[in-house]
Amino acid sequence: MKKKIVSLCAIAFVCISINAQKINWVSMDEALALQQKNPKKIMVDVYTNWCGPCKMLDKQTFQNEDVANYVNENFYAVKFNGEGNDTFTYKENEFSNPNYDASKANRRNSSHQFANYLDLRGYPTIAFFDEDGNFLYPLTGFYKPNQLEFYLKLFVADKHKEIKTKEEFQAYFDAFTPQFKVK
Repeated sequence: MKKKIVSLCAIAFVCISINAQKINWVSMDEALALQQKNPKKIMVDVYTNWCGPCKMLDKQTFQNEDVANYVNENFYAVKFNGEGNDTFTYKENEFSNPNYDASKANRRNSSHQFANYLDLRGYPTIAFFDEDGNFLYPLTGFYKPNQLEFYLKLFVADKHKEIKTKEEFQAYFDAFTPQFKVK
């Protein structure tokens, strides 16, 4: 009986792993270097280890096949722990987390300098950068695949440059038809 249960669990795990789509995550340093060779926008998933909505975003949105394919094709995708201890250079400034406490790795920790620089207000936040590495916009909170699709396509098409008022944004939003498949 135990062997059957273990076998069924193994089969289920393999099936789930096969169906889960993968975004090609890189570090911020790697994304900025890749932009030098092949300019693309950058999408940064700013998360923390303790954040429940961050885990939901990973499972329900970033593993969606259409989201993963679209992000991989149009963005350099970065996973960044907003309370982690990574060190990297952005716009000739080095960013780190000098008050990071390793004993709090899975609890609330001190905020990373880069999260402060971007003036992030919560987690998860998806931060968008243009092809030159300039910060565009922070999208805070959990977004389902079709909700995120709107922003992914807005930034890829550079529509954010054309929209100047709340009314223009609302009109663009109302006219948008999501195409990503959601299970």
